[in-house]
Amino acid sequence: MQLNLGNKIRELRRRDGRTQDNLAEALGVTAQAVSRWESSGSYPDMEMIPAIANYFHVSIDELFGYNDDREEKIKTVLASASEIILKQGHSMHRRCLSKDFLEVVNMLRDASEEFPNEPTILLTLARALWMWGWSEYGAQGKANDSSGVIEYDTEYNAQNIYWQEAIRAYEKMLKLNPSAEERESAIHQLTSLYCCMGEYEKAKALASKQNSLTICKEVLLPLATIGEEKVRYQGERLTALMGNLHFAITESISLRPSVQVSGYGNKLLLSFINLYETLFIDGRFGKYHGELGNLYLLLTSYEINNDGSAKKALEYFDKAFSHYKESVRIYNEGNYRYTAPLVAGLNPLEKGEFAPVDMGTFWKDKLKMFSDNFVNEIKNNPKYAECFE
Repeated sequence: MQLNLGNKIRELRRRDGRTQDNLAEALGVTAQAVSRWESSGSYPDMEMIPAIANYFHVSIDELFGYNDDREEKIKTVLASASEIILKQGHSMHRRCLSKDFLEVVNMLRDASEEFPNEPTILLTLARALWMWGWSEYGAQGKANDSSGVIEYDTEYNAQNIYWQEAIRAYEKMLKLNPSAEERESAIHQLTSLYCCMGEYEKAKALASKQNSLTICKEVLLPLATIGEEKVRYQGERLTALMGNLHFAITESISLRPSVQVSGYGNKLLLSFINLYETLFIDGRFGKYHGELGNLYLLLTSYEINNDGSAKKALEYFDKAFSHYKESVRIYNEGNYRYTAPLVAGLNPLEKGEFAPVDMGTFWKDKLKMFSDNFVNEIKNNPKYAECFE
C-alpha cells in the first residue's frame, strides 16, 4: 500500500497543478518532506493522511489506491439491491414484502455506514426503507369531507419508523453531490414522504426551490440542438410529458372515489390510452407497453369494483396482459426501434436496457385486487397460465 502512496501524491499534485511548495505550505511541512514522500524515501505520519486526502478532495481509500476495490464493492451492493427492488415493482401495500426484504435494507444500511458519502447508496437505501415501511405499516387515509379528496392520516403515518429513516437518508443524500438524475429522484420521493408524514411546509419549501416545467432539460434540449439530435430530444420531450401526465391523471383519479365510481375516471383513462395509441400510431410502444398495461389494469379494477360489465373487464385485462407480455419480450430480446413519426428519433432499446416487473410476483400481487369469481375466470383460461406460476 505505502509503496504507491508517494506516486499517488505526486499524481494528484500534478493533476491539480500544484507545486511541492504549495502542498508543503498547506500541510505545515517542508518542501523537502514532500519530496521525500514522492520519492518513497519516507512516508507521511498517519495523522496527516486525512489532511492530504482533504487537500486533494479524494477519499483516504483513493489516496492509498483502494478506489477500484471500493467502486467494485459499491457496484456489487447496488446491483444486488436493485435486482430485488425492481422485481417488486411499484405496487405497495401491507405485507407485500417477505421478511427476506429486510436483508436488503440491512445490507444497504451497512453500505451507507461504510460509504457515507455515496449518494447512490443513500438513495437506494431510502427507496428500500420506503418500500419496507409500506409493507410493515401501510398508509392510512380517508376522504376529506369538503373536497372529497383522499388525504393521508398523517398522525398514523408519522409513526412509521422506516419512513422516518428514509427521510433522513434522502436529506443526507441531497447534501452530498448527487448526479442530476439522483437529485431529481430524491426530491420527488422526499416531497411525497414529507406529505405522508404531515410535513407540508417542508414539502412546499423543497418543491418551491425547483425549476419550473418550462426550463427542464426535456423542454430546453430540443431548443439547443439541430438535426437528428434535435429529433431525438423532441421525442424524449414528448415521452417525458406523457409519463408525467400519466402519473398526474392516475393519481388524481385514485384520490377521488367519486370519480372512480362515476364512470368519468374510465373515460379519462381511455382518452389517455387513445393519446398513447395516436403518438405511437404503429403500435410499437417499446418500454411504454408497461405504461399501457398499467392503464388497462386500472380500467379492469374500476369495471369490476363498480359493478360494470364482466365482459369489458375481461377485455381490459386481456389488453393489460398483452402489453405486459410484450414489454418483457422487448426487454429480453432488445434491438428494438421506435418507428412512429414523432418518436422515430428515440434511441433504440438494447437487451436488458429497461427493467420490466417480475411477472410471477407482479400477477400474484395484482390479482388480489379482483374478486374471486373474476380470478377464477382468468385461471380457467390457459392463455393466462403464467399469471399463476
